[in-house]
Amino acid sequence: SGSMYERSRKRPFFVLLFALGVFAGAFLLFQVQPLFGRFLTPWFGGTPEVWTACMLFFQLLLLAGYAYAHALGRLPARLQALVHLLLLLAAAVLAFRIIPPAHLKPTPETNPIIQILWICLVCIGLPYFLLSSTGPLLQSWICRIEPGFIPYRLYALSNIGSLLALISYPFVFEPVFSRQQQAHLWSFLFLLYAISCVVCALILFLNAPSSQTSSPKNNDTPSLSFSNCLLWLSLPAVASTLLLAVTEKITQDIAVVPFLWILPLSIYLLSFIICFDSPRWYKRPLFLTLFILSILGIIIARIIEEKRPNITLIIGLYSFLLLCCCMVCHGELYALRPHPRYLTAYYLLIAAGGAIGGIFVSILAPLLFKTYVELHLAVLLAVILVVLTDRRYIQGRRRKIAYITALTVVGLAGIFLVGRRTTQNQRAIDHARNFFGVLTVWEDDWDNPLLHKRLLQHGTTFHGLQFQHPNKRHLPTAYYGFNSGIGLLIRSNPQHPPRRIGVIGLGVGTIAYYGRKGDVIRFYEINPAVEQLARKYFTYLSDSQADIQIVLGDGRLSLERESPQNFDILVLDAFSSDAVPVHLLTSQAMEIYLKHLKPDGVLAFHLSSVHLDLIQVVRKLAEHFQLHCLWLETYPDEQFGALSSDWLVLSPSKEPLENPLLQSAASPLPKIPASIDLWTDDHIRLLQILKPSPRR
Repeated sequence: SGSMYERSRKRPFFVLLFALGVFAGAFLLFQVQPLFGRFLTPWFGGTPEVWTACMLFFQLLLLAGYAYAHALGRLPARLQALVHLLLLLAAAVLAFRIIPPAHLKPTPETNPIIQILWICLVCIGLPYFLLSSTGPLLQSWICRIEPGFIPYRLYALSNIGSLLALISYPFVFEPVFSRQQQAHLWSFLFLLYAISCVVCALILFLNAPSSQTSSPKNNDTPSLSFSNCLLWLSLPAVASTLLLAVTEKITQDIAVVPFLWILPLSIYLLSFIICFDSPRWYKRPLFLTLFILSILGIIIARIIEEKRPNITLIIGLYSFLLLCCCMVCHGELYALRPHPRYLTAYYLLIAAGGAIGGIFVSILAPLLFKTYVELHLAVLLAVILVVLTDRRYIQGRRRKIAYITALTVVGLAGIFLVGRRTTQNQRAIDHARNFFGVLTVWEDDWDNPLLHKRLLQHGTTFHGLQFQHPNKRHLPTAYYGFNSGIGLLIRSNPQHPPRRIGVIGLGVGTIAYYGRKGDVIRFYEINPAVEQLARKYFTYLSDSQADIQIVLGDGRLSLERESPQNFDILVLDAFSSDAVPVHLLTSQAMEIYLKHLKPDGVLAFHLSSVHLDLIQVVRKLAEHFQLHCLWLETYPDEQFGALSSDWLVLSPSKEPLENPLLQSAASPLPKIPASIDLWTDDHIRLLQILKPSPRR
């Protein structure tokens, strides 16, 4: 009775210590993900796909951590404690060296995904590996010390830690601390986490029998079934696939809004929290009904997309689909939870399913498909799994096979049509997909010769258009028309042939129109598919009289490696959406641009952004480097294919900006708020420049 009294007094204390370790591990796990992404995005063009590649690494390391926890659980308890203590010691040392060194910067011929995975492995591999193992390992340890303890609520707690880290990073840590400070703070917190795990290991060492190699067997413990193991793997795989697919959809095809990627990941984590907290939250009939309604909602969203889109409604419908699907997948997953004896195997298969989803979306889908069809595939697989897990049809095998066959045929037929839509005035004629996303070539108004045109689009961003009528084919269009900022700038400076013009961002090559004999126009383009489509479907590059040069690779990194180019004009045209490559707008980047500019040369920034006030950022840079600047606005003109655009032109010399053509078109420069910071590679604050509402 004394022993039982001691145990009852220890239990709340032990559970609290282990819960703290689980929470801290999950929090640090999701804090280092965006932090490390901040270090890598400047090296890989600042594209959203860098985050997807980082997510793949984190999912693979999560799987490795869960495998380690499963394998370690087969050893005697005291040996487990000793092994983990040694690894914690090594990881605590490496945790203070997580900042990627400069020699790991990629080269143009490097495969981006392989290079990102390698950098992540070298810099944060072991610390992240141990953080990944924390949840299942500490849960298995507390089950050894307290045999009657039900550990699954600790899994919900770990997801709460992950969610808090995810939400706090962009709104608390990133605005307040520089990258270097964040890295140092994370390293210090990792040290505190390691100490908490050391305490847990010592508790295990002192309280678990040394001869115990696994959880005690009980004749009443059910054995594992192959079907359950398959569902433990497939349910999280479908949820993970849908998470990444919905993220791609709403952040690239619907609205490129800063921080929008947080929404789907928060929904995904929230479903884990709800389902694993208690069995009373997941009501199968209710969520199956909501899941069916959410699929109908996506059909409505597709119809809305075809007409005049309501962005908020469409994002809401896709988010509702993700929530319902994840609740069904994770609710069924929790309903199939095993005896604690199989705890680590259960979590291992969950992590494996998540990794399968990540590999499919990040690596396989770009190789297999030209458009984003993985979202529709994930929904189809989720519906099939619902049929498989429906206990009412366990005996009706023929009926179940008929259902699955019908669903598969109908689903695949719908998927086949994705990306091939044709409206009354627009049709897709080609797609290209790679690491940088999906590019689509559209054909508009083919029944009207004077308006017939082709457009290149990446997500919601237009990269340019060209009329197909012989009398209008030569016209510079989109953001580069005669009266656009760049059009006025080049036309105002005809007295310097041969001119050297550098352009970061190729698009369809419209700026090549302005090239004259003897000129050199040097384009820097990170996505090789853009050049291929620009040459195949548009003629600006081939029609130009200038010497056209195209350098593949990130513009900033390419310029950093080159000797001074002595540009008369350097155009920065990588900001026409809100997926802003912020590494191109820092003081360090500006130093590189000025190195390649003539003393009387001009920098031209295209800053047409819906949600971000980038003009203030560039004006702060101009102020810091004592540059003269003009703001040139352009308004739409359907007859000439012109789109609205904002151009800020800067120069070390006042003379090139005093041209009457530029002065007559210039708009008054807005005042720079005192709160606007100078952006550096180490410190960027997107929250400062969010516009209160989108401009129409």
